Amino acid sequence: MDTDNVQRVERELALLLRRANAAAPRIAQRVHPDLEPAAYPILARIAQVPGVRGSELAEHIGVGRGTMSRQLARLSELGLIERSTDPDDSRGQLIQLTDAGAERLARARVARRDFFEHALRDWTAPDLDHLAEQLARLNSSLDEARRGRD
Repeated sequence: MDTDNVQRVERELALLLRRANAAAPRIAQRVHPDLEPAAYPILARIAQVPGVRGSELAEHIGVGRGTMSRQLARLSELGLIERSTDPDDSRGQLIQLTDAGAERLARARVARRDFFEHALRDWTAPDLDHLAEQLARLNSSLDEARRGRD
């Protein structure tokens, strides 16, 4: 493996992550003025997998169950999610967005998508397809590496 290329990837990812972290509060506020930036990906995952359990969310996001429990309690207080008893296991809860949560998330997603469409307006469809494939591959590799260290 070429160390220079790995360092370049690390440097570019670090810059991307810094920019994403800087933008996160604005994105979260589009959903709700009191929403913490770290909660946006949780809402997005709940929208993607309605009826998900908190433990599955924690695993997917890469945080502990206690952290996830606190985030979910806050999302519930804000009226963005609701919980129901898992019919297969009465100890578990299934989580889904409320109507208000789904509507607010959808509006934030439109604004975010508009931003990306503007930023990537000069990219070709094959370039975007290649980027999406490589990002999916990167996410898979990073997840695999994280699991190998746990």
